[in-house]
Amino acid sequence: MLRCALQQSRRVTSLARSFHASAAAQKIVGSSPVKAQEAKTYGISSQYPLIEHEYDAIVVGAGGAGLRAAFGLAEAGFKTACITKLFPTRSHTVAAQGGINAALGVKGSDWLGDQDAIHYMCREAPKSVIELEHFGVPFSRTKEGKIYQRAFGGQSLQFGKGGQAYRCAAVADRTGHSLLHTLYGQSLRHNTNFFIEYFALDLIMEDGECVGVIALSTEDGTLHRFRAHKTVLATGGYGRAYFSCTSAHTCTGDGNAMVTRAGLPLQDLEFVQFHPTGIYGAGCLITEGALRGHRCGEPFMARYAPTAKDLASRDVVSRSMTMEIREGRGVGPEKDHIYLQLSHLPAEILAERLPGISETASIFCGVDVTKEPIPVLPTVHYNMGGIPTKYTGEVITVDKDGNDKVVPGLYAAGEAASVSVHGANRLGANSLLDIVVFGRACAHHIKETLEPGKPHKTISADAGFATIEDLDRLRKADGPKPTADIRLAMQKAMQTDAAVFRTQTSLDEGVEKVSQIYETYKDVGIKDRSMIWNSDLVETLELRNLLQCATQTIQAAAARKESRGAHAREDFTERDDAKWMKHTLTWQHDMTKPEVEIKYRGVVGTTLDENECKAVPPFKRTY
Repeated sequence: MLRCALQQSRRVTSLARSFHASAAAQKIVGSSPVKAQEAKTYGISSQYPLIEHEYDAIVVGAGGAGLRAAFGLAEAGFKTACITKLFPTRSHTVAAQGGINAALGVKGSDWLGDQDAIHYMCREAPKSVIELEHFGVPFSRTKEGKIYQRAFGGQSLQFGKGGQAYRCAAVADRTGHSLLHTLYGQSLRHNTNFFIEYFALDLIMEDGECVGVIALSTEDGTLHRFRAHKTVLATGGYGRAYFSCTSAHTCTGDGNAMVTRAGLPLQDLEFVQFHPTGIYGAGCLITEGALRGHRCGEPFMARYAPTAKDLASRDVVSRSMTMEIREGRGVGPEKDHIYLQLSHLPAEILAERLPGISETASIFCGVDVTKEPIPVLPTVHYNMGGIPTKYTGEVITVDKDGNDKVVPGLYAAGEAASVSVHGANRLGANSLLDIVVFGRACAHHIKETLEPGKPHKTISADAGFATIEDLDRLRKADGPKPTADIRLAMQKAMQTDAAVFRTQTSLDEGVEKVSQIYETYKDVGIKDRSMIWNSDLVETLELRNLLQCATQTIQAAAARKESRGAHAREDFTERDDAKWMKHTLTWQHDMTKPEVEIKYRGVVGTTLDENECKAVPPFKRTY
């Protein structure tokens, strides 16, 4: 796994450890020499080996955003560590099928997107895609040899008034897979230091500044304190807070929860995208690009989106499908899903352009897409909300007067972040663009504001010790409730009460249920007391992260009394710009309780340069 064992500058002293029999860590794992030594610990913390590392910058997460930030930093000469709980090419970016956009404007955010960030993303899109090609992404080609671009959901010309746009560059239907492998290769080329299968536990904050993270090596049970001038969080979304989702089981909102525990806010968590076409019963993603939703061979999307039809934005299609099912026009024995028809496409086109979809349909529902429709249902797919940032990637909070304030040393990118380019509803193929553009933006801003090799300030000797004490309590937890039971209860409550359509009654009931479930976490029990490959412990840590994301999500949703993008209220059916064109900020001040503080901040209504790109004035979204 591209690792080499490196001798420490001094031998780690032998430690008596009661939790497993292996010797104390004698080596630091990385891909090039690093400064690392054992830190002095005391109290409960003295029972755990703690290795200290110093880097110019660290990136938490090795998906598309994390790898683009990491190799950009390493390329610029910074000593860079990339901490990841998965082998990089197993990150969830690998599942992205559709493609990557190069757009000139975005209305899909339903006017909750910040216009400066949207302008930046659209301006940088062509450069970013061409960079990817130069790095080695094997984009599909036209007969003329140019990069192939397809039509995709929610994309239009002239801000919805000029018909369907063709701006989605793709590698067949395995774009995320190709992008991820290419970025990992670039990261290795530039000698990024990887700490693989290290679970990041918490940020290390000193006087309001982020100075690093503390992480657990699941391989040998050692704890590691990573010092850094700049920390980039690229930990992905938290789709696993729901019962049915397209997300990998590792999408547990780790970075979001780390920010929450650091006393910082999260933004716009109520906006959760349901992808129209998750495989019925499995939740696996089937991407856009083909005609959706047939009941007995009858297409229905023209009734809801006369122009875009099946290629309307995902929130519109998901709601349309849900309405068809509610009104008795679903398919199957219980009329509880919809058919996705691909058999009208020639078999050679399916093999060339949609091979992954064809294989997935065969494996997960036994369908030959050249002959049969795929049973599908709207499924949780993407979190528009996350860690609030500027378009530079810098994490922001608000001061006592409600003004934006940068959190020194801390950045975020990708689905973990809320820049906010997606606002209330992400358009298809904008996520790969987002991760590349803003992972790159983090690296560029750090390059502009930090000198490689800058000495580190002294931090508190006990920095991170509270995290070690929390870990110790959790490892020894002997409550009556298994992690899986609490997680399932949370997922079912979120699926039922924070669904495609929402009402005040369903949301209030959901707040009550999720709050009660949150309280049961204190009764969790862990059977495995070891520290090496303890999946029981890791899943319980992930559950804590999911609960913190879920409780803020449903409380923010209950507070927003309008319909906007993916937040569709049956009791408040219209968008209310006068009252609600603003970002939701949520804090949890006591992690033992589900209480959430909610505040708001304004949407940025101007672009970076009004002469180059004017802001799009609000109007009703139609497809």
